[in-house]
Amino acid sequence: MPQTAPQVVTRFAPSPTGFLHIGGARTALFNWLYAKRHGGRFLLRIEDTDRERSTQGAIDAILDGMRWLGLDWDGDVTYQFSRAPRHREIAEQLLAMGKAYRCYASAQELEEMRETARREGRPPRYDGRWRDRSPEEAPAGVAPVIRLKTPQEGETVIEDAVQGRVTFPNKDIDDFVLLRSDGAPTYMLAVVVDDHDMGVTQIIRGDDHLTNAARQKHIYEALGWTAPALAHIPLIHGPDGAKLSKRHGALGVDAYRGMGYLPAALRNYLLRLGWSQGDREFFSTAEMIEAFDLESIHRSPARFDFVKLENMNGHYLRDADDAELLATLLASLPYLEGGQAIADKLDERRKTQLAAAMSGLKARAKTLNELVDGAGFLFAERPLPLEPKAAALLSPQAREGLAALTPRLAALEEWGAATTEAVVRETAASLGVKLGDLAQPLRAALTGRATSPGIFDVLAILGREESLARLADQAHPRSPDSPAASAHVA
Repeated sequence: MPQTAPQVVTRFAPSPTGFLHIGGARTALFNWLYAKRHGGRFLLRIEDTDRERSTQGAIDAILDGMRWLGLDWDGDVTYQFSRAPRHREIAEQLLAMGKAYRCYASAQELEEMRETARREGRPPRYDGRWRDRSPEEAPAGVAPVIRLKTPQEGETVIEDAVQGRVTFPNKDIDDFVLLRSDGAPTYMLAVVVDDHDMGVTQIIRGDDHLTNAARQKHIYEALGWTAPALAHIPLIHGPDGAKLSKRHGALGVDAYRGMGYLPAALRNYLLRLGWSQGDREFFSTAEMIEAFDLESIHRSPARFDFVKLENMNGHYLRDADDAELLATLLASLPYLEGGQAIADKLDERRKTQLAAAMSGLKARAKTLNELVDGAGFLFAERPLPLEPKAAALLSPQAREGLAALTPRLAALEEWGAATTEAVVRETAASLGVKLGDLAQPLRAALTGRATSPGIFDVLAILGREESLARLADQAHPRSPDSPAASAHVA
């Protein structure tokens, strides 16, 4: 009877020593997509063995960032530190099997080894001095570490889905530590034991872990365990080709949320960072899952580009359903620049106005922050502050045009985009001016800006009472020295 292949299991295993950075988010996405593509499971493990640097705040930020990106995991989160007894059990098992040994080398001896290696121009490497010595020779009062007996000849071969066949001379892999002298497991041991116990079948991680793969393979072989398949993806670089830094965009996922990016757009952008399917740029989540494969991951580092991310985000904004985009915006306000101020003013009337303005606002925005900025005219207090370009539009001649227009608008029986447009066009014709010569000052008076959604939509959204009141403010503008104006400026 033919054997069925085991269920695909991937994992994301961040260290909670800081935020969920953009490279980690891409690694999580690739693992999530691979599991979804193959009907498998995607697990989350927090590698919190560094007790001094691991923080609850970082753990919370990682979990929140994963949820915001829509990367749901299966089962409970595994915390590596809580599994330390299991790691120690395996180290003792390797000791009993003769595959590991206790090493009593002192800190001074190890430093002398490093110094000798530096002097001879070779990498620092433990010299194996306790590999074959009897424990009876152990110095009194010294707590030993446990080291793995690694092969001393030949080479270790890694078959990698992205990097291809990679070989490491075994002479360059020393007998590395599995268990420290205080009984704490090392990262190298903990990762292997956890991946085995969690049933991980496919590891997708950064290529900075490629050298770790060679060491970890020796642990698997010593224990007789089947190692997961490997895919080491190139790291992300900045536009200049240098290693990604904060100035390039090596920020936490929470920072991208604060900059007004949509999670769907960021997912799509991260997918295209080092993976491609021809020249296709845009993928729905379902399309990502259907298309994702390891063979299409590039071997060269991807370059992070904020301009491309903004353009992609703008595409997602324009494509979004207005009602869904409004819900996303409202949920995002606490995180956006100036968002909380709008949230504090958001009564039902203004929420309705914001919904009505959404179509015009999203057409001019690439981020939610730009959307919030564009919606500022809805929340501005009268008299509106005027941007310099808007103030320049309100020349004496333009104000005369608005003075002629205002009573005609006030006389309208039915207020809406179509009826106000008809009046503005008729007034412009009667004054012998182009439509823009009247519409642009009208925009400045109603929004305080030179750009906005369509001006007739603005009239409809603000409504008769607010529109006429704002026009009246500009027909009789307060002087800069008046108490009201001074209070507003302040």
